[in-house]
Amino acid sequence: MSVTVFLGLLGGLALFLYGMQMMGNGLEAAAGDRMKQILEKLTANRFLGVAVGAGITAVIQSSSATTVMVVGFVNSGMMTLRQAVWIIMGANIGTTITGQLIALDVGAIAPLFAFAGVAMVLFIKTQKKAHDIGQILAGLGILFIGMNLMSEAMMPLRDSEQFISLMTTFSNPVVGILVGAGFTALIQSSSASVGILQTLASSGLIGLSDAVFVLFGQNIGTCITAVLASIGTNRKAKQTTVIHLSFNIIGTVIFTIVCVLTPLTALVESFTPGSPAAQIANMHTLFNIVTTVILLPFGAALATFAEKILPAGKEQGEEEAEMALKYLKPIQSGKVRLGATAIHLGQLKQEISRMLDMARKNVETGFDAILTGDLELMEQEKKREEYIDFLNKEISQYISKTFTRERNARNFEAVEEYFLITGNVERIGDHADNICGYVKVAKDHKVQFSDEAKDEIRKMKALSLKALDSLSAEETGTPEWLSEIAAMEQKIDDMTERYRRRHLERMKDGLCSEEACILYSEMLTDFERIGDHILNIAQADVKIPREN
Repeated sequence: MSVTVFLGLLGGLALFLYGMQMMGNGLEAAAGDRMKQILEKLTANRFLGVAVGAGITAVIQSSSATTVMVVGFVNSGMMTLRQAVWIIMGANIGTTITGQLIALDVGAIAPLFAFAGVAMVLFIKTQKKAHDIGQILAGLGILFIGMNLMSEAMMPLRDSEQFISLMTTFSNPVVGILVGAGFTALIQSSSASVGILQTLASSGLIGLSDAVFVLFGQNIGTCITAVLASIGTNRKAKQTTVIHLSFNIIGTVIFTIVCVLTPLTALVESFTPGSPAAQIANMHTLFNIVTTVILLPFGAALATFAEKILPAGKEQGEEEAEMALKYLKPIQSGKVRLGATAIHLGQLKQEISRMLDMARKNVETGFDAILTGDLELMEQEKKREEYIDFLNKEISQYISKTFTRERNARNFEAVEEYFLITGNVERIGDHADNICGYVKVAKDHKVQFSDEAKDEIRKMKALSLKALDSLSAEETGTPEWLSEIAAMEQKIDDMTERYRRRHLERMKDGLCSEEACILYSEMLTDFERIGDHILNIAQADVKIPREN
């Protein structure tokens, strides 16, 4: 292989992969959150699941992206394992659209796509949507230009005996499958690896009879992305990757046996005798459709198999478990994956809700400790307060690492509001900690609150918990909901002012000590601040972009 051929091949491959990445980035910015919306509304109907999985993957041209989204949804509890089966099957069908597009040989107009896309990116500055679409078009154009460059660079290799000898080794099914799986796992894109295989075939360097085994291996290799995505996730998410891997391994075994024992390869070749790229695209489509049809009745069995391979372990209780993030599980991949941000946002919301629940428990515990004088309650509160501080730190770091390069304006706005919410939840925990801390002071100074003061503390507790519970209501983020929270916050302010006046009257009448006066006054301040932070959380929640 000459230096010129090698450089041409590398340059074409670089453009091809960069074009795919550009398309992915544009689609992530334009539609990543919408893909999440569609998948979240999925029902358990297997046919609908396959259709949705195929449709979304056909649009985004990446089964890896769809599968990564599914892993994220299963991990965060937004999708069941059995729903995931149908989406994965559909994704394998949808991914074949890339090969079919390449087989159409639209390379002649690829420069037009690239020019139109670049023009939209450079000259339409005000329209974010147009900018994203321009990036998609530019990526598509660059992808085909890269393929043409690879094809031209490979032409001289048809006369290279060494290269031809290398290609013929793929006639061994095991070698072909391993090469296809390994290369696809390396570049983490079955669409890209199939496209490269089509380029080899179009250049006359490999025939369909040898290429089919590489193609089958590529279907297995694409599972590596989902495997990487499942690192650090819960057991259900890992079971999802077992389903994906099982689907493609079963399909590969079936089709390898069929191609070795029957004239299936020759039959597919006869459909488009003059187009090697179309032959590979058709075999790829046939592989995934037939495998889906065969396994469709056994989807539940695949899920059961995955559960047996990776059985669920015993879950530790929250209080017993070591401090850790429960829902925020980063997708371990160096590439930007479509829908990844939407998954992160869903996980972020769940983690903050968990943190808010801890803060609510501490508010309740704090008031209970004051009313009962129970120092054991104080110990429970302290452990949760440490956990809240831990979550605040970890969530903040996660946000800074994960969303630094966020391109979607709506997602970035949501992240900003979630960041504000996290800080306010942490401050509620601090005020609960203050209230609980007054127990020890009261014990040390033998402070006794009057019956009237205790009754006021019970009412403060009830109103605080009611407001906190409203933050976790099913319907949040609406103007009506915000008005209800604002009304409760105003009631907290009014109650604080009223109780402060009553407290001064009791002090004048000599019904409370100086120490009790100071403690009660500080408690009222904490009570009022809790209301302020609850309102801040509600105001931030309303600003989070939502689908209409």
